[in-house]
Amino acid sequence: MSKTVPVGVSARHIHLTQEHIEILFGKGYQLTEFKPLSQPGQFAANEQVAVIGPKGQFEKVRILGPARSASQVEISRTDSFAIGVKAPVRESGNIEGTPGVTVKGPAGQIELEKGVIVAARHIHFHTSDAEKWGVKDKQLLKVRLGGERGLVLENVIARVSDNFALDMHIDTDEANAAGAKTGDIAEIVE
Repeated sequence: MSKTVPVGVSARHIHLTQEHIEILFGKGYQLTEFKPLSQPGQFAANEQVAVIGPKGQFEKVRILGPARSASQVEISRTDSFAIGVKAPVRESGNIEGTPGVTVKGPAGQIELEKGVIVAARHIHFHTSDAEKWGVKDKQLLKVRLGGERGLVLENVIARVSDNFALDMHIDTDEANAAGAKTGDIAEIVE
């Protein structure tokens, strides 16, 4: 049985707490939806911010909603070099011991003390898909990416939940290395 998964390429983005949204955009501010994402209830917001590191900055970094319990910036390794931040590879939400940056919005700015990561490549599995394929939460998988420079990625983390839809997330560095794009199909090989 072929185990194929849709690919989503994740460009740099930021997740913010409601408190930080209000500092950046104004008291009581609510994010507005630009477009839905592959995971149920998640969306790319119309709102964007500047992310400022010691060596450089990125303008127009898209906020993903809804608001989270902790603010987190997800960038590629290439991005980390560009702004001078040594972001470790981590699973989303695992931000202890990570570097921070300045985030600037139209109404104010915040100094994040931590929260900058290079997101570990992963596949979201709905519980039923994981059960069908014998995949366990946090299991490390080997996945073949097609594309003009196809390659096999190791240590792809399985994330299993009733709240997830089947989708593999890689960053722009990984996608560029394979010549892959959002909407491509990857195959779990181990």
